[in-house]
Amino acid sequence: MAIHPYLVGAPTPRILAHRGLVTAEMRAEGIAENTIAAFAAAHAAGATFIESDCHLTKDGEVVLFHDDRLDRIAGIRRAIADVTLAELESIMSTRGGLATLEQAVTGFPETRFNIDVKADGAAERAGAIVAAHADRVLLTSFSDARRRIALRAARDAGASPATSPGRTTIVGLLVVSTLLPIPRLLRRILRGVDALQIPEKQGRIRVLTPRLLAAAHRAGVEVHVWTVNDERDMRRLVDLGVDGIVTDRADRALAHFAG
Repeated sequence: MAIHPYLVGAPTPRILAHRGLVTAEMRAEGIAENTIAAFAAAHAAGATFIESDCHLTKDGEVVLFHDDRLDRIAGIRRAIADVTLAELESIMSTRGGLATLEQAVTGFPETRFNIDVKADGAAERAGAIVAAHADRVLLTSFSDARRRIALRAARDAGASPATSPGRTTIVGLLVVSTLLPIPRLLRRILRGVDALQIPEKQGRIRVLTPRLLAAAHRAGVEVHVWTVNDERDMRRLVDLGVDGIVTDRADRALAHFAG
């Protein structure tokens, strides 16, 4: 399988700045994740890849925000879907600055974005927005249906972003790779997938297994593990053959692998 431009020419291991970069000092100043300030900090640290999430506001704007509510980030008991863009910009103005999806992909033209579509309503619009930047965007979602809607919208606009599968596909891969590791079947499940982005474990269940890793690599698919903040764990995973690390401390990860 041909390597998607999203991955071509990027340093290895891939270091994905999880929701940007917020250091302890930034947090003390009230800077939140998934903000312009967090993305700027990741870029300044040398991050090629930034992982983020998107929701849809009341007035139909795709914004980069992880939670579907404002409670954790702003202490406000409202859902993102019930807030207008202008209201959200005002709320986030003292917390690092709100970023819409369009502002992020245009404002950081050298950055490759990993976008997790968190809301059904955001999927089609997100796909259309990233179409013009498809060579440096990967679309994913826990929901495979939502991910496919976003990908279809991008392809309808004439572009093909990279993609990582959702929960249903990953569960299927785990079952097949464990119980019925037929290469042809595994390749079929991974068809059209560019990166397999998974946790090392989910509760007591080990998601990253040698068989799964080998199957992905045979199919030409990278494996990225989230969310890893201990540098010893990062090194251990890379030594196992993992291609990418999603981390809250991209600055430390980049320094570690540069040394």
